[in-house]
Amino acid sequence: MTDTAVTRQSRGDTVAIWIFMVAGAIIAAASIRGAVARIIEVLPNRDVRVYAEFAGDLVDAPIGPGGTALPVELDSAYLTVPSLPPIGIAVIVLQQLIAAATVVAVVVCLLLLSRGILRGTVFSRRNTALAATAGIVGLLGSAAVPFFGNMAANTAFARISDREFDNVVISMEPFPYILGCFIVALLGTVFVVGDRLQRETEGLV
Repeated sequence: MTDTAVTRQSRGDTVAIWIFMVAGAIIAAASIRGAVARIIEVLPNRDVRVYAEFAGDLVDAPIGPGGTALPVELDSAYLTVPSLPPIGIAVIVLQQLIAAATVVAVVVCLLLLSRGILRGTVFSRRNTALAATAGIVGLLGSAAVPFFGNMAANTAFARISDREFDNVVISMEPFPYILGCFIVALLGTVFVVGDRLQRETEGLV
């Protein structure tokens, strides 16, 4: 009795999986390129652009008749800071590394999972581990990236306002993470149950 069963794939399924794998590789390459470009942009530490979220602060914008300034509620904006303290640069670099590493790790797990499916193995302990790892890494990375982004924004606020403007906004919507945890748990359960049923079926043959 073996631990896995081999399933033949149709031509359409094979083509779809290959397209998925190519798309995944492109996404991983794009994420690495974006992270490297951002790191190169901030390392000189001159006129650093930092994305920041605001707590509904009112500002004037020239949107009225004839360019008249009218008050608007500011939710987010890009700040251009002459320079950041070393900790600010380090946080941005770490944020980009985590973002790229998360995407690459998830893509690699899914590529390995797809390769196993191409070889005819859908449910197995290895595939279960790959699916669970991809989900967990994705959840952790999606929480860590905005966290470090908030740290960088607060560093920028402190720099340009001489610590007089308090805008500590931690933007974390719980629902997407709750939904993500549910999906990861459901996916893991499907693979575990599928693997068990497959092995039980093999034992009956």
